[in-house]
Amino acid sequence: MFFTTSQAQFRRPLSTPNGRTLERFLSEAMQNSKQPSAQYTQDESGFALSVDLPGIAKDQLTISIEGPVLRLQTKEGVARKYRAAYEFPQEIDTALSEAKLENGVLSLKLAKKVPVSSATEISIQ
Repeated sequence: MFFTTSQAQFRRPLSTPNGRTLERFLSEAMQNSKQPSAQYTQDESGFALSVDLPGIAKDQLTISIEGPVLRLQTKEGVARKYRAAYEFPQEIDTALSEAKLENGVLSLKLAKKVPVSSATEISIQ
C-alpha cells in the first residue's frame, strides 16, 4: 500500500514554542549577533570604552556627550548604520576626553568631571 501526504503540511511555517515563526526567530538572532561588541573599564580618573565598528570611517561617525551620556551614530547616507548610547555613572569632562578609530576599533578615553560644590554660606542674624 502507498501513502502520500498533502503538501499543505510542509508549507506551514515552523513555529517556536512561544508562537513565533522559526524564520523570525532566526532573523532576530542574527540581528542581535551583529551588534558590535563593546568593552568598558573604569578607574579613579576616567572611563575607557572600546567599540568594534568594522567598515566605518572616522568621518562617517559622530560622537556626542551630554552629561553622563555618550551617543555614537553614523551620519546619514552611510552604508553601515550604527547607533548607540552609553550612560556612565558620572559626568564626562569633554575637554579632557579623546577618541581614536583604528582598524575598525573605536577607543574612547573619557575623563570624569570633577564635581564642583555650589554650596554657599549665609550669615546668621
